[in-house]
Order: sequence, then C-alpha cells, then structure tokens
Amino acid sequence: MKEKILSFSDVRFTYHTVRDEVTAAEHLTFDVEEGEFVAVIGPSGCGKSTLLSLAAGLLAPSEGVVERKGSVGYMLQRDELFPWRTIEKNLLLPLEIKKQLDPSTREQALSLAEKYGLKDFLQSYPAQLSGGMRQRAALIRTLTFHPDILLLDEPFSALDYQTRLNVTKDVSGIIRSEGKTAILITHDISEAISLADRVIVLTARPAKVAFEHVLDFEEQSDPLKRRENTQFSTWFELLWKELNT
Repeated sequence: MKEKILSFSDVRFTYHTVRDEVTAAEHLTFDVEEGEFVAVIGPSGCGKSTLLSLAAGLLAPSEGVVERKGSVGYMLQRDELFPWRTIEKNLLLPLEIKKQLDPSTREQALSLAEKYGLKDFLQSYPAQLSGGMRQRAALIRTLTFHPDILLLDEPFSALDYQTRLNVTKDVSGIIRSEGKTAILITHDISEAISLADRVIVLTARPAKVAFEHVLDFEEQSDPLKRRENTQFSTWFELLWKELNT
C-alpha cells in the first residue's frame, strides 16, 4: 500500500475583504498517495488555487488540518523564466536561492536537462525558445531541487491548443518518469482525463469534494492515446454532468 503524502482533513479556509468575510473552502477532505497524479476540477471561482496554496503551506487553514510529507515544487500558469538569464542559469536558480549549488547539484540539474531534451538550448535565452520548450524548462527547473510533490496551477493554459497537447505529453512523461506525486488544477476536463490517475471534482465555493473518480485506463499514461480511447468520451460526459449539477 502506498504512503499518503498529502492529506486534507475537514479543512476550512476563510479570508477577509474590505467589506466581507469569504469562506473559500469548508469540510475539504481528501488524500493523495505517493506517486499519484491527481487532477482537481471545479466551477470557476470555487477555490482551486486556494487549495494549492494550502497544500504548499503558503496559507494556513482556518480550521482543520493539512498534513504534508516532504518538499513542494510549484509550477505556475506561465513559465516565469527570467529573460536575462540563459536557460542553464534559469534551471540552476532554485539551487542558488537555496544555497545548494555546487558541482554535484549542478551536474544533476544539467543531466535532467540533457535527459529531457534541453541540452542544445542551455545557452539560449527564453525568448529564443518556443512556448512548449519554455514550459519544459520551467518543469525541469522545478525538479532541480527534487521536490516530493509537484503542484501544477493550470500550467498549460497560456499555450495554443496544438502546443498544449504536445506539452501535456512531455510534462506527463517527465513527471511519471521521475516518479513524482503531482496535483494539477485545471478548468479543462479533457486535460484532467488525459493526465490524471484520479480526478477530484469540487463544489462551488465554499469548496469541498463533491465526487472522486479513479480513471481506469489500464495503466495507459500517454495523454494523447487516452484521448483516442473509447472510455474518454464516457468520462468527459460524466465529469461535465457533475460540474454542472
């Protein structure tokens, strides 16, 4: 049995505005196992990004408990690569910030870059790369300090459709190859089905878990092949119905 690496137990989160008090999450309870890829979907404004901030420890719950084992890497909607630094220097930035950059960690980071197709672009600048390559660089940068959990906040939403399909395949392959635990926030039902082992459907705000589904694609982890699978449309119709209940 796999170990639980992240647990939300009856979590409530309330924030204050100038005029009001808003409850973003209430009775939010779920677990994530080590090595699992979980997608979280829900109505717009339901608190999906708040969930990631709670998971990362950037926010503390107003009530309830968030338990996390290990370190966290956060991948945002945009790559956020520094334009004045080469790709190599962008990849090494987390190690510099954590004061962990030495010949050994540098070699490990560059070996990741080589393994996942960035070797020929290390001396390039972000503006010289395609959007897809930049997102791949952003993921490898996140992996350089070996986080135990990857939090993905709609990381493909800024890409055009064709690039998005290719990048989801790349990113999924890297995450699964490295054996990482991942939580993906997305508005895209198709994206959730094509990537995840399990999909969590949230209610409207205040967010709590409405439905959970384990996706039975017979170990098929290629996002593009999943989209061709006969089960894909069945899952889409079910999740669409649940989101609009």
